Amino acid sequence: MSKAFTKETDTELDEALPDEPDPLPAGFKNYITPAGLARLREELRELWTVERPKVVEVVSWAAGNGDRSENGDYIYGKKRLREIDRRVRHLRKRIEIAEIVDPQLQTNHEKVFFGATVTYADRNGRERTVRIVGVDEVRLEAGEISWVSPVARALLKAEEGDTVEVRTPGGVEALEVLEIGYPDG
Repeated sequence: MSKAFTKETDTELDEALPDEPDPLPAGFKNYITPAGLARLREELRELWTVERPKVVEVVSWAAGNGDRSENGDYIYGKKRLREIDRRVRHLRKRIEIAEIVDPQLQTNHEKVFFGATVTYADRNGRERTVRIVGVDEVRLEAGEISWVSPVARALLKAEEGDTVEVRTPGGVEALEVLEIGYPDG
């Protein structure tokens, strides 16, 4: 019999779609800044109280229209509900295990620690500024990198003027720490 004629339940589809992979290496704590935790909580609130009710309303309306097998609103609405529920589960797990580290409480501003903003130069003299944050709050467009990334791990505990080495696919690269800061947020 063709697969087109077999019935898949929602739970079977959910099981076929795994939760997001855990970006945190085993044995490491889930460090996060207060601002990053606030963003995760806001995303969770938005999904649960705004987006999910809207999708449930569409699915409910579509279910009342009769044949669900060819009803795009119903099919895609159920798919979106599964995506939302999966993301909500992920966010709840990550928020539950989050360990808040406030960079503002850092007393040693001479070294690179979690939450620091670091300006460094590569061997070609190109400068780049990054902020070291938790794995759940990374925003590359904002220059934020995870504290478990190779660059961040090389920079941790370095001081201004230090040269650190980062292993890259192209070989070992030297980075010179130019400036360290601990800005608000």
